[in-house]
Amino acid sequence: FDRRPWGSYTVLDGTDAYKVKRIEVLPGKRLSYQSHDRRAEHWFVVAGIAKVTLNGRETLVKAGESIDIGMHDAHRVENPDDAETLIFIEVQTGDYFGEDDIVRLEDDFGRD
Repeated sequence: FDRRPWGSYTVLDGTDAYKVKRIEVLPGKRLSYQSHDRRAEHWFVVAGIAKVTLNGRETLVKAGESIDIGMHDAHRVENPDDAETLIFIEVQTGDYFGEDDIVRLEDDFGRD
């Protein structure tokens, strides 16, 4: 479990081939606009609505829907709701899953 300025995440499972996280995004918050060099991600929304920016294009992903983020894709998830917490399951695949594989392109919290 790790708390972040935008919410929190919990690692549910992981091996050398994948990592699974439960991610909660607080109302009105968003993660950094970022990419990854060594992993792809699949996001399945279980509660709320995710506003996803993928390579500059915005789309809404509702509970029960999913979206795929390819390796090197610029992406961001935002919770546009002002009351409900967004919850989604992230499945990472690739050959490395460390937090230092994040290339931040924009960040609301001043992180590199």
